[in-house]
Amino acid sequence: MKELIFITGGQRSGKSSFGKKLAEEKSAGPVFLATARVWDDDFNERISHHRQDRGTNWRTIEEEIKIASPEITGETVLLDCITLWLTNLYHDNSYDPGAALKQAREEWDRLFLKECTLIVISNELGMGVHAPDEPSRKFVDIHGRMNQYIAEKADQVYLMISGIPHKIK
Repeated sequence: MKELIFITGGQRSGKSSFGKKLAEEKSAGPVFLATARVWDDDFNERISHHRQDRGTNWRTIEEEIKIASPEITGETVLLDCITLWLTNLYHDNSYDPGAALKQAREEWDRLFLKECTLIVISNELGMGVHAPDEPSRKFVDIHGRMNQYIAEKADQVYLMISGIPHKIK
């Protein structure tokens, strides 16, 4: 990995906009690595909005699970986002947190070997309301563990609060 920048924060905190700005500062033709799965009409609208927000200079790769599979050597890549990717893994592993976390770490380790500049977006779920049911609590746990796993290896870490980036590493 040439450079790893990790951006975390709450929902609608400005993470994607900040990540997009950083990617465009680093490359005239950045790559958007999208992990969203279309679950319903709302998700479809959100994905459409994100597509329209990016300029024609962006190359988009849609990959729900195997984030290390695209050829991105030498590229500046905005991966948006870890939360949706983990949701897909958790669902596909029948809500088994151990299996989902194991698969996530293995796939992340393959991605980390790529020679690219990687800007990663994730949510900070552990700062919100305590999840009301067991599967949700387990998801928050694996999500927090994965965020820590990524942040540990990151060159820079930002926490977004109300559209303002706070560099914490």
